[in-house]
Amino acid sequence: MKNISKDKLRKYEKSFNASENKVITNAVTKNGFFKSCENYEEIRNTRYEFSVNFKQGEITDQKRSGRCWIFASTNFLRYFLIKKLNIDTIELSQNYIAFYDKLEKCNYFLNSIIDTIDRPTTDRYVTYFLDNPINDGGQWDLFLNIVRKYGIVPKSAMPETISSSNTSEINRILYRVLRSFAYELRTMYSKNKDMEKIENQKLDMVEKIYAILCTAFGRPPEKFDFEYTNKNDEFHRDSNITPMDFYDKYIKDLNLDDYISVINAPNADRPFFKKYTVNYVGNVADGNRITYLNLPIERLKEMAIAQLSEGVPVFFGSDVGKESSSDLGIMSCDLYNIKDIINIDDTMDKATKLEYRESAMTHAMLFLGVNLDENWKANRWKVENSWGDKPGNKGIFVLTDEWFSKYVYQVVVNKKHLKTEELEAYNENKYYMELEPWDPMGTLAD
Repeated sequence: MKNISKDKLRKYEKSFNASENKVITNAVTKNGFFKSCENYEEIRNTRYEFSVNFKQGEITDQKRSGRCWIFASTNFLRYFLIKKLNIDTIELSQNYIAFYDKLEKCNYFLNSIIDTIDRPTTDRYVTYFLDNPINDGGQWDLFLNIVRKYGIVPKSAMPETISSSNTSEINRILYRVLRSFAYELRTMYSKNKDMEKIENQKLDMVEKIYAILCTAFGRPPEKFDFEYTNKNDEFHRDSNITPMDFYDKYIKDLNLDDYISVINAPNADRPFFKKYTVNYVGNVADGNRITYLNLPIERLKEMAIAQLSEGVPVFFGSDVGKESSSDLGIMSCDLYNIKDIINIDDTMDKATKLEYRESAMTHAMLFLGVNLDENWKANRWKVENSWGDKPGNKGIFVLTDEWFSKYVYQVVVNKKHLKTEELEAYNENKYYMELEPWDPMGTLAD
């Protein structure tokens, strides 16, 4: 193993001194890399006009939490609810979904610990569980698991709390509790291996976790009154209804099971037109597994355009931190001239970025429109984010079609938009591949 010698260091210094652009150095030291190389022309040419354009309620804000997938999913539902009730805006309770997701994930974690209870703590699966026992992130299938089991409520029935809006503290508490419980269960196994006692002890542990979550997020409502006034100034009330009543009356007719996750992972070891899942990533123990159909990127675009053209928003997952500005609300591969500063070419394609952990599906948002040219091809997409109304154009972002190709990994579309061979692949009785939980496509959007 070679060290950096003093001679090499002097060579590096001489090379830098000969090539340094002091204007660039001064700009970067004061403003940082990306702010110093913003492409003014790209910013100036950004348009917030779309040939297919939906209007939504007020912009939502996930604040200091990793619940983007819950916000994107509830924003998808509320689009139809706003139209159905003829109202200006509404929010569904993200806190309600997060409460039960946390509860189910804690149970899922303890189940995983029991599944691997005879393995050493150095086993890669056990290490993976213990490294990150609980998180905020999720996916469309996990959202469906929660609403199928627990229903859903308007935000007025279970509003935000300090812990739901800023989850770092509750997550730290749950990390400690869950690791302690894992130690306790594994110790019980090492002493007597009585699995029935271990399972019963786990259920007692879940009861304690339920109490912690009630303290942090508030106790979920068993029944509530739903009241609203529509645009015709007509007042409506549903009294004493349950979360499942609300789901059955206002949401169920959307047939959410018809909406599936289609991904673009162009790696050689995961061929297109095949169905995938992810091991040990889930929430509800007996719920549906995460299910992905892998297709070429052009098919994701075609189906997203088809669904938007029918008046239906599109949930999507992407790597939002790449070549984007949260302040400007722009996601564009031409936004930054970073090569002018660092003088290094980006030689990795999408598959390579996934393989080398340079990119992953980290954030979920909602497409609320698209701009189509005369050939019915998209050149920019309208995005509803969940970071409040300060970024972008009052919370609305613009995503270029090139950025879609490079950094969008998932769209959730109605199965009716699949071609025959695609639907057959999705309906296969078994998965082509079960991805490991540490796979980039196993990353949960937050």
